[in-house]
Amino acid sequence: MSDPYWNAPSGSGGYGPPYEEEQEESSLVRMYAVTGGRTAPRTKLAMEALVSSATSGTLGMAFTREYRAISELCRQVRSVAEISGLLGIPLGVARVLVSDMEAEGLVRIYHPQVKENGPDLHLLERVLGGLRRL
Repeated sequence: MSDPYWNAPSGSGGYGPPYEEEQEESSLVRMYAVTGGRTAPRTKLAMEALVSSATSGTLGMAFTREYRAISELCRQVRSVAEISGLLGIPLGVARVLVSDMEAEGLVRIYHPQVKENGPDLHLLERVLGGLRRL
């Protein structure tokens, strides 16, 4: 992860390739600090749950940059997994942040409907077809 948006500067003074390993470690520590050390969301949140922004404008500087980035991404409906991938943050961190944002009324979450007898076979076939096309 070479994007300085998510990486705090290392003590060595730069972001160049020799510092790649330090950046990765620094980023993970930052993500752990952003979630307050929590590794699980407050409510059950599936990675395929869809998220949309509940605010009409951009979030102000009173919110963390992670919240602002998630809010901006969710102007279009996105899954929790997409948020994680697009922002380059671990899925567990994305789940915690999205759950916290829902509690504050910043995003809306649309939970998938799960049938008692398992996932929809048609959906699984479409996902498999999409993966094969990749």
